[in-house]
Amino acid sequence: MVNRVVVAAPGSGHGKTTIAAGLMAALRARGLKVSGHKVGPDFIDPSYHALATGRPPRNLDPFLQGEDRLIPLLRHGSAGADIAVIEGVMGLFDGALGTEGYASTAHVARLLDAPVVLVVDASAASRSVAATVLGFAQYDTRVRLAGVILNKLGSQRHADEIVTALEATGVPLLGTLYRNEEIHAPSRHLGLVPAAERASESERLLPELAAWISEGVDLGAIVQVARSASRLSGEPWRPPFAVEGRRSVVAAAAGPAFTFRYTEAVELLAAAGVDVVDVDPLQDKELPEGCAGLYFGGGFPEVHAEELSANLPLRTAIARAVGDGMPVVAECAGLLYLCQDIDGTPMTGVLDASATMTKRGKLGYRKAFSPADSVLAVAGQRVTGHEFHRTIIEPGSGPTPAWGWDRTPDGFASASLHASYLHVHWAGYPELAERFAAAVRAHG
Repeated sequence: MVNRVVVAAPGSGHGKTTIAAGLMAALRARGLKVSGHKVGPDFIDPSYHALATGRPPRNLDPFLQGEDRLIPLLRHGSAGADIAVIEGVMGLFDGALGTEGYASTAHVARLLDAPVVLVVDASAASRSVAATVLGFAQYDTRVRLAGVILNKLGSQRHADEIVTALEATGVPLLGTLYRNEEIHAPSRHLGLVPAAERASESERLLPELAAWISEGVDLGAIVQVARSASRLSGEPWRPPFAVEGRRSVVAAAAGPAFTFRYTEAVELLAAAGVDVVDVDPLQDKELPEGCAGLYFGGGFPEVHAEELSANLPLRTAIARAVGDGMPVVAECAGLLYLCQDIDGTPMTGVLDASATMTKRGKLGYRKAFSPADSVLAVAGQRVTGHEFHRTIIEPGSGPTPAWGWDRTPDGFASASLHASYLHVHWAGYPELAERFAAAVRAHG
Protein backbone atom coordinates (compact mmCIF):
# COMPACT_ATOMS: atom_id res chain seq x y z
CA MET A 1 0.00 0.00 0.00
CA VAL A 2 1.35 3.43 -0.98
CA ASN A 3 -0.20 6.15 1.18
CA ARG A 4 0.07 9.20 -1.05
CA VAL A 5 -1.02 12.80 -1.42
CA VAL A 6 -0.44 15.37 -4.16
CA VAL A 7 0.34 18.97 -3.20
CA ALA A 8 -0.94 21.29 -5.94
CA ALA A 9 -1.81 24.96 -6.47
CA PRO A 10 -3.83 27.19 -8.81
CA GLY A 11 -0.56 28.34 -10.39
CA SER A 12 3.11 28.99 -9.75
CA GLY A 13 4.06 31.26 -6.86
CA HIS A 14 1.51 30.05 -4.31
CA GLY A 15 4.16 28.45 -2.08
CA LYS A 16 3.76 24.89 -3.33
CA THR A 17 7.44 23.90 -3.03
CA THR A 18 7.90 25.46 0.40
CA ILE A 19 4.78 23.80 1.78
CA ALA A 20 5.45 20.43 0.13
CA ALA A 21 9.00 20.35 1.54
CA GLY A 22 7.65 21.59 4.87
CA LEU A 23 5.08 18.81 5.00
CA MET A 24 7.80 16.27 4.29
CA ALA A 25 9.99 17.67 7.05
CA ALA A 26 7.13 17.97 9.55
CA LEU A 27 5.88 14.44 8.91
CA ARG A 28 9.42 13.13 9.22
CA ALA A 29 9.80 15.01 12.52
CA ARG A 30 6.69 13.15 13.70
CA GLY A 31 8.55 9.88 13.15
CA LEU A 32 7.13 8.94 9.75
CA LYS A 33 9.26 7.72 6.88
CA VAL A 34 8.50 10.08 3.99
CA SER A 35 9.32 9.85 0.30
CA GLY A 36 9.30 12.99 -1.85
CA HIS A 37 8.30 13.10 -5.51
CA LYS A 38 8.02 15.88 -8.10
CA VAL A 39 5.66 16.01 -11.06
CA GLY A 40 7.60 16.97 -14.18
CA PRO A 41 11.27 17.10 -15.13
CA ASP A 42 12.49 19.68 -12.59
CA PHE A 43 15.70 18.98 -10.66
CA ILE A 44 15.68 21.87 -8.20
CA ASP A 45 12.49 21.34 -6.18
CA PRO A 46 13.42 17.67 -5.57
CA SER A 47 16.71 18.80 -4.01
CA TYR A 48 14.64 20.30 -1.18
CA HIS A 49 12.59 17.11 -0.97
CA ALA A 50 15.77 15.10 -0.46
CA LEU A 51 16.89 17.44 2.30
CA ALA A 52 13.51 17.22 4.02
CA THR A 53 13.07 13.44 3.75
CA GLY A 54 16.63 12.13 3.91
CA ARG A 55 15.82 10.00 0.86
CA PRO A 56 16.84 10.28 -2.81
CA PRO A 57 14.69 12.69 -4.87
CA ARG A 58 12.26 11.27 -7.42
CA ASN A 59 10.40 12.61 -10.47
CA LEU A 60 7.14 11.47 -12.06
CA ASP A 61 6.74 12.60 -15.67
CA PRO A 62 4.53 10.96 -18.33
CA PHE A 63 6.53 12.58 -21.11
CA LEU A 64 9.96 11.46 -19.94
CA GLN A 65 9.06 8.09 -18.44
CA GLY A 66 5.78 7.04 -20.05
CA GLU A 67 2.36 6.82 -18.39
CA ASP A 68 2.68 3.10 -17.67
CA ARG A 69 5.86 3.58 -15.63
CA LEU A 70 4.50 6.14 -13.17
CA ILE A 71 2.90 3.72 -10.71
CA PRO A 72 5.92 1.36 -10.77
CA LEU A 73 8.27 4.33 -10.25
CA LEU A 74 6.14 5.65 -7.38
CA ARG A 75 6.11 2.22 -5.76
CA HIS A 76 9.87 1.93 -6.21
CA GLY A 77 10.65 5.41 -4.89
CA SER A 78 8.33 5.10 -1.90
CA ALA A 79 9.46 1.62 -0.87
CA GLY A 80 9.75 1.48 2.91
CA ALA A 81 8.05 4.85 3.38
CA ASP A 82 4.93 5.48 5.43
CA ILE A 83 3.72 8.25 3.15
CA ALA A 84 4.58 9.66 -0.29
CA VAL A 85 4.23 13.42 -0.75
CA ILE A 86 4.03 14.37 -4.43
CA GLU A 87 4.63 18.01 -5.34
CA GLY A 88 2.83 19.20 -8.45
CA VAL A 89 4.03 21.51 -11.19
CA MET A 90 2.63 24.96 -12.12
CA GLY A 91 -1.17 25.09 -11.79
CA LEU A 92 -3.11 21.91 -11.11
CA PHE A 93 -4.45 21.61 -14.66
CA ASP A 94 -1.49 23.13 -16.53
CA GLY A 95 0.09 20.62 -18.89
CA ALA A 96 1.67 20.58 -22.31
CA LEU A 97 0.34 23.32 -24.57
CA GLY A 98 -2.00 22.08 -27.27
CA THR A 99 -3.14 19.10 -25.20
CA GLU A 100 -5.89 18.62 -22.65
CA GLY A 101 -3.48 18.94 -19.75
CA TYR A 102 -1.13 16.11 -20.64
CA ALA A 103 1.62 15.74 -18.00
CA SER A 104 -0.16 18.20 -15.71
CA THR A 105 -0.42 17.63 -11.97
CA ALA A 106 -4.06 16.65 -12.49
CA HIS A 107 -3.08 14.13 -15.16
CA VAL A 108 -0.50 12.53 -12.88
CA ALA A 109 -2.90 12.55 -9.91
CA ARG A 110 -5.45 10.68 -12.04
CA LEU A 111 -2.87 8.14 -13.21
CA LEU A 112 -1.81 7.53 -9.61
CA ASP A 113 -5.37 7.75 -8.25
CA ALA A 114 -3.98 10.14 -5.63
CA PRO A 115 -5.95 12.71 -3.59
CA VAL A 116 -4.97 16.36 -4.05
CA VAL A 117 -4.42 19.09 -1.47
CA LEU A 118 -4.62 22.59 -2.97
CA VAL A 119 -2.27 25.30 -1.67
CA VAL A 120 -3.73 28.78 -2.24
CA ASP A 121 -1.94 32.11 -1.80
CA ALA A 122 -4.57 34.19 -0.02
CA SER A 123 -2.48 37.34 0.35
CA ALA A 124 -4.44 39.38 -2.21
CA ALA A 125 -7.99 38.07 -1.72
CA SER A 126 -10.50 36.99 0.88
CA ARG A 127 -13.89 35.44 -0.01
CA SER A 128 -12.81 35.10 -3.63
CA VAL A 129 -10.48 32.32 -2.48
CA ALA A 130 -13.56 30.16 -1.91
CA ALA A 131 -14.67 30.72 -5.51
CA THR A 132 -11.22 29.66 -6.70
CA VAL A 133 -11.31 26.50 -4.61
CA LEU A 134 -14.83 25.63 -5.75
CA GLY A 135 -13.84 26.09 -9.37
CA PHE A 136 -10.87 23.77 -8.98
CA ALA A 137 -13.00 21.18 -7.20
CA GLN A 138 -15.59 21.14 -9.99
CA TYR A 139 -13.43 21.65 -13.08
CA ASP A 140 -12.50 17.97 -13.41
CA THR A 141 -14.30 15.64 -11.03
CA ARG A 142 -11.93 12.81 -11.94
CA VAL A 143 -9.44 14.63 -9.71
CA ARG A 144 -10.29 14.29 -6.01
CA LEU A 145 -9.67 17.60 -4.25
CA ALA A 146 -9.34 16.38 -0.66
CA GLY A 147 -8.54 19.66 1.06
CA VAL A 148 -7.06 23.13 0.94
CA ILE A 149 -4.20 24.88 2.72
CA LEU A 150 -4.41 28.66 2.89
CA ASN A 151 -1.02 30.34 2.56
CA LYS A 152 0.25 33.90 3.22
CA LEU A 153 -2.65 34.98 5.39
CA GLY A 154 -2.35 38.48 6.79
CA SER A 155 -4.30 38.27 10.06
CA GLN A 156 -6.74 36.18 12.08
CA ARG A 157 -9.60 38.31 10.77
CA HIS A 158 -8.43 37.70 7.20
CA ALA A 159 -8.31 33.96 7.86
CA ASP A 160 -11.75 33.89 9.49
CA GLU A 161 -13.34 35.58 6.47
CA ILE A 162 -11.94 32.99 4.06
CA VAL A 163 -12.66 30.03 6.34
CA THR A 164 -16.30 31.06 6.59
CA ALA A 165 -16.59 31.40 2.81
CA LEU A 166 -14.93 28.01 2.28
CA GLU A 167 -17.68 26.22 4.22
CA ALA A 168 -20.02 26.52 1.24
CA THR A 169 -17.55 24.72 -1.05
CA GLY A 170 -17.54 21.46 0.89
CA VAL A 171 -13.76 21.25 0.52
CA PRO A 172 -12.10 20.55 3.89
CA LEU A 173 -9.71 23.14 5.30
CA LEU A 174 -6.45 21.42 6.26
CA GLY A 175 -4.27 24.36 7.19
CA THR A 176 -3.87 28.10 7.67
CA LEU A 177 -0.40 29.57 7.25
CA TYR A 178 0.43 33.20 7.92
CA ARG A 179 3.03 35.28 6.13
CA ASN A 180 6.54 34.30 7.17
CA GLU A 181 9.27 36.29 5.47
CA GLU A 182 11.96 34.17 7.12
CA ILE A 183 10.97 31.07 5.19
CA HIS A 184 11.47 31.16 1.44
CA ALA A 185 13.66 29.63 -1.24
CA PRO A 186 15.74 32.13 -3.26
CA SER A 187 15.36 32.13 -7.03
CA ARG A 188 17.69 32.27 -10.00
CA HIS A 189 17.39 32.44 -13.78
CA LEU A 190 16.18 28.81 -14.03
CA GLY A 191 13.93 28.87 -10.97
CA LEU A 192 14.90 28.23 -7.38
CA VAL A 193 18.48 27.90 -6.17
CA PRO A 194 19.30 24.19 -5.58
CA ALA A 195 19.47 23.13 -1.94
CA ALA A 196 23.09 21.97 -2.34
CA GLU A 197 24.16 25.53 -3.14
CA ARG A 198 22.77 26.81 0.15
CA ALA A 199 23.21 23.65 2.19
CA SER A 200 24.00 25.21 5.55
CA GLU A 201 21.16 27.74 5.29
CA SER A 202 18.71 25.09 4.09
CA GLU A 203 19.62 22.73 6.92
CA ARG A 204 19.28 25.56 9.44
CA LEU A 205 15.84 26.56 8.14
CA LEU A 206 14.48 23.02 7.87
CA PRO A 207 13.47 22.67 11.56
CA GLU A 208 11.87 26.14 11.42
CA LEU A 209 9.95 25.15 8.30
CA ALA A 210 8.78 21.91 9.91
CA ALA A 211 7.65 23.79 13.02
CA TRP A 212 5.81 26.41 10.94
CA ILE A 213 3.94 23.70 9.03
CA SER A 214 3.19 21.73 12.20
CA GLU A 215 1.67 24.80 13.81
CA GLY A 216 -0.57 25.73 10.89
CA VAL A 217 -1.44 22.44 9.18
CA ASP A 218 -3.42 19.49 10.53
CA LEU A 219 -0.80 16.81 9.90
CA GLY A 220 -3.11 14.07 11.14
CA ALA A 221 -5.65 15.07 8.50
CA ILE A 222 -2.94 15.06 5.82
CA VAL A 223 -1.99 11.51 6.80
CA GLN A 224 -5.65 10.45 6.69
CA VAL A 225 -6.01 11.96 3.22
CA ALA A 226 -2.95 10.00 2.07
CA ARG A 227 -4.30 6.81 3.61
CA SER A 228 -7.58 7.26 1.76
CA ALA A 229 -5.83 6.62 -1.56
CA SER A 230 -6.71 3.34 -3.25
CA ARG A 231 -4.41 0.35 -3.33
CA LEU A 232 -2.08 0.40 -6.35
CA SER A 233 -1.63 -2.69 -8.49
CA GLY A 234 1.50 -3.80 -10.29
CA GLU A 235 5.11 -4.32 -9.32
CA PRO A 236 7.63 -1.64 -8.34
CA TRP A 237 9.96 -0.41 -11.06
CA ARG A 238 13.38 -2.01 -11.20
CA PRO A 239 16.23 -1.95 -13.73
CA PRO A 240 15.49 -4.49 -16.47
CA PHE A 241 19.01 -5.96 -16.27
CA ALA A 242 21.49 -7.14 -13.64
CA VAL A 243 25.14 -7.45 -14.62
CA GLU A 244 27.31 -9.58 -12.36
CA GLY A 245 31.07 -9.93 -12.10
CA ARG A 246 33.78 -7.28 -12.13
CA ARG A 247 32.50 -3.77 -11.57
CA SER A 248 33.71 -0.56 -13.17
CA VAL A 249 33.75 3.02 -11.88
CA VAL A 250 32.11 6.11 -13.37
CA ALA A 251 33.00 9.54 -12.00
CA ALA A 252 29.85 11.68 -11.80
CA ALA A 253 30.07 15.45 -11.46
CA ALA A 254 28.53 16.59 -8.18
CA GLY A 255 28.79 19.43 -5.68
CA PRO A 256 27.25 22.91 -5.92
CA ALA A 257 27.96 23.33 -9.66
CA PHE A 258 26.40 20.02 -10.76
CA THR A 259 23.17 19.33 -8.90
CA PHE A 260 20.91 18.01 -11.70
CA ARG A 261 20.79 14.23 -11.81
CA TYR A 262 17.93 11.74 -11.84
CA THR A 263 18.27 9.12 -9.10
CA GLU A 264 17.26 6.26 -11.38
CA ALA A 265 20.24 6.97 -13.65
CA VAL A 266 22.58 5.97 -10.83
CA GLU A 267 20.44 2.92 -10.01
CA LEU A 268 20.45 1.80 -13.65
CA LEU A 269 24.22 2.15 -13.93
CA ALA A 270 24.65 0.18 -10.71
CA ALA A 271 22.47 -2.61 -12.10
CA ALA A 272 24.56 -2.55 -15.29
CA GLY A 273 27.76 -3.24 -13.36
CA VAL A 274 28.97 0.32 -12.81
CA ASP A 275 29.60 2.06 -9.49
CA VAL A 276 28.99 5.82 -9.57
CA VAL A 277 31.50 7.85 -7.54
CA ASP A 278 30.77 11.55 -7.02
CA VAL A 279 33.43 14.07 -7.95
CA ASP A 280 33.15 17.77 -7.09
CA PRO A 281 34.79 19.74 -9.93
CA LEU A 282 35.06 22.73 -7.59
CA GLN A 283 37.16 20.87 -5.02
CA ASP A 284 38.50 17.50 -6.17
CA LYS A 285 41.85 17.55 -7.94
CA GLU A 286 41.77 14.12 -9.55
CA LEU A 287 39.46 11.44 -10.84
CA PRO A 288 38.69 8.48 -8.55
CA GLU A 289 40.93 5.44 -8.61
CA GLY A 290 39.95 2.99 -11.32
CA CYS A 291 37.77 5.52 -13.14
CA ALA A 292 36.63 4.15 -16.50
CA GLY A 293 33.86 6.58 -17.44
CA LEU A 294 32.57 10.12 -16.90
CA TYR A 295 29.02 11.34 -16.34
CA PHE A 296 28.39 15.08 -16.22
CA GLY A 297 24.78 16.01 -15.48
CA GLY A 298 23.12 19.39 -15.22
CA GLY A 299 23.57 22.34 -12.90
CA PHE A 300 24.92 25.87 -12.93
CA PRO A 301 28.55 25.88 -14.12
CA GLU A 302 28.06 29.45 -15.34
CA VAL A 303 27.54 30.56 -11.73
CA HIS A 304 30.69 28.77 -10.60
CA ALA A 305 32.77 29.28 -13.74
CA GLU A 306 35.73 30.99 -12.05
CA GLU A 307 36.04 28.25 -9.43
CA LEU A 308 35.69 25.50 -12.02
CA SER A 309 38.35 27.13 -14.15
CA ALA A 310 40.69 27.50 -11.17
CA ASN A 311 40.73 23.72 -10.66
CA LEU A 312 43.32 23.14 -13.36
CA PRO A 313 44.43 19.68 -12.15
CA LEU A 314 40.96 18.18 -12.59
CA ARG A 315 40.32 20.00 -15.87
CA THR A 316 43.58 18.58 -17.19
CA ALA A 317 42.80 15.07 -15.94
CA ILE A 318 39.38 15.11 -17.61
CA ALA A 319 40.73 16.39 -20.92
CA ARG A 320 43.44 13.72 -20.88
CA ALA A 321 40.99 10.94 -20.02
CA VAL A 322 38.53 11.90 -22.76
CA GLY A 323 41.41 12.25 -25.21
CA ASP A 324 42.44 8.70 -24.35
CA GLY A 325 38.95 7.45 -25.24
CA MET A 326 37.32 7.25 -21.82
CA PRO A 327 33.52 7.09 -22.32
CA VAL A 328 31.75 10.31 -21.35
CA VAL A 329 28.10 11.38 -21.26
CA ALA A 330 27.29 15.04 -20.62
CA GLU A 331 23.94 16.83 -20.34
CA CYS A 332 23.49 20.60 -20.45
CA ALA A 333 25.83 21.83 -17.69
CA GLY A 334 28.09 18.91 -18.52
CA LEU A 335 28.10 20.04 -22.14
CA LEU A 336 29.20 23.52 -21.06
CA TYR A 337 31.94 22.10 -18.83
CA LEU A 338 33.36 20.19 -21.79
CA CYS A 339 33.51 23.36 -23.92
CA GLN A 340 36.59 25.51 -24.40
CA ASP A 341 35.12 28.25 -22.23
CA ILE A 342 32.00 29.83 -20.71
CA ASP A 343 31.92 33.54 -21.50
CA GLY A 344 35.68 33.49 -21.91
CA THR A 345 36.42 31.57 -18.70
CA PRO A 346 38.38 28.40 -19.59
CA MET A 347 36.74 25.01 -19.03
CA THR A 348 38.06 21.52 -19.86
CA GLY A 349 38.47 22.20 -23.58
CA VAL A 350 37.31 18.74 -24.63
CA LEU A 351 34.95 20.15 -27.27
CA ASP A 352 35.86 22.66 -29.94
CA ALA A 353 33.01 24.97 -28.89
CA SER A 354 32.42 28.01 -26.69
CA ALA A 355 29.46 28.74 -24.41
CA THR A 356 27.78 32.10 -23.83
CA MET A 357 25.08 33.19 -21.37
CA THR A 358 22.00 34.82 -22.92
CA LYS A 359 18.94 36.64 -21.60
CA ARG A 360 16.45 34.28 -23.22
CA GLY A 361 15.92 30.79 -21.95
CA LYS A 362 15.12 27.58 -23.78
CA LEU A 363 12.63 25.43 -21.94
CA GLY A 364 10.46 22.53 -23.03
CA TYR A 365 10.09 18.91 -24.01
CA ARG A 366 11.85 17.73 -27.14
CA LYS A 367 11.11 14.64 -29.22
CA ALA A 368 14.60 13.75 -30.37
CA PHE A 369 16.40 11.07 -32.35
CA SER A 370 19.97 9.84 -32.55
CA PRO A 371 21.47 10.56 -36.01
CA ALA A 372 24.26 8.00 -35.58
CA ASP A 373 25.68 5.41 -33.21
CA SER A 374 27.34 6.88 -30.12
CA VAL A 375 28.45 5.79 -26.69
CA LEU A 376 24.89 6.42 -25.43
CA ALA A 377 22.49 5.59 -28.26
CA VAL A 378 22.24 3.64 -31.49
CA ALA A 379 21.36 5.36 -34.73
CA GLY A 380 17.63 5.97 -34.96
CA GLN A 381 17.01 5.82 -31.21
CA ARG A 382 14.07 8.06 -30.34
CA VAL A 383 13.61 9.72 -26.96
CA THR A 384 11.61 12.47 -25.32
CA GLY A 385 13.84 14.74 -23.30
CA HIS A 386 13.80 18.14 -21.68
CA GLU A 387 15.72 21.32 -22.54
CA PHE A 388 16.29 23.83 -19.75
CA HIS A 389 19.00 26.51 -20.07
CA ARG A 390 19.94 30.10 -20.88
CA THR A 391 23.13 29.54 -22.80
CA ILE A 392 24.16 28.94 -26.37
CA ILE A 393 27.23 27.16 -27.67
CA GLU A 394 29.02 27.92 -30.90
CA PRO A 395 29.05 25.78 -32.92
CA GLY A 396 25.84 24.20 -31.68
CA SER A 397 26.81 20.75 -32.89
CA GLY A 398 29.69 18.76 -34.27
CA PRO A 399 30.02 16.72 -37.47
CA THR A 400 28.04 14.00 -35.70
CA PRO A 401 25.33 15.56 -33.47
CA ALA A 402 24.27 13.87 -30.25
CA TRP A 403 20.57 14.37 -30.97
CA GLY A 404 18.35 16.03 -33.51
CA TRP A 405 14.87 17.53 -33.20
CA ASP A 406 12.73 19.88 -35.28
CA ARG A 407 15.40 19.73 -37.99
CA THR A 408 17.91 21.07 -35.46
CA PRO A 409 21.13 19.18 -34.67
CA ASP A 410 22.26 19.37 -31.06
CA GLY A 411 25.53 18.53 -29.37
CA PHE A 412 28.44 16.26 -30.14
CA ALA A 413 28.71 12.48 -30.39
CA SER A 414 31.25 9.78 -31.14
CA ALA A 415 31.99 6.19 -30.19
CA SER A 416 33.18 7.40 -26.77
CA LEU A 417 31.37 10.73 -26.25
CA HIS A 418 27.81 12.05 -26.05
CA ALA A 419 27.32 15.70 -25.07
CA SER A 420 24.05 17.57 -25.52
CA TYR A 421 21.70 20.13 -24.00
CA LEU A 422 19.00 17.46 -23.71
CA HIS A 423 18.13 15.91 -20.33
CA VAL A 424 16.81 12.37 -20.77
CA HIS A 425 15.33 10.35 -17.92
CA TRP A 426 16.95 6.95 -18.31
CA ALA A 427 14.12 5.15 -16.50
CA GLY A 428 12.15 5.81 -19.67
CA TYR A 429 15.00 4.51 -21.84
CA PRO A 430 17.06 2.03 -19.79
CA GLU A 431 18.86 0.87 -22.92
CA LEU A 432 20.81 4.14 -22.84
CA ALA A 433 22.25 3.36 -19.42
CA GLU A 434 22.98 -0.22 -20.49
CA ARG A 435 24.86 0.92 -23.60
CA PHE A 436 26.91 3.52 -21.72
CA ALA A 437 27.73 1.03 -18.96
CA ALA A 438 28.88 -1.55 -21.51
CA ALA A 439 31.29 1.01 -22.99
CA VAL A 440 32.59 1.85 -19.51
CA ARG A 441 33.17 -1.81 -18.66
CA ALA A 442 34.94 -2.35 -21.97
CA HIS A 443 37.19 0.64 -21.33
CA GLY A 444 38.04 -0.21 -17.75
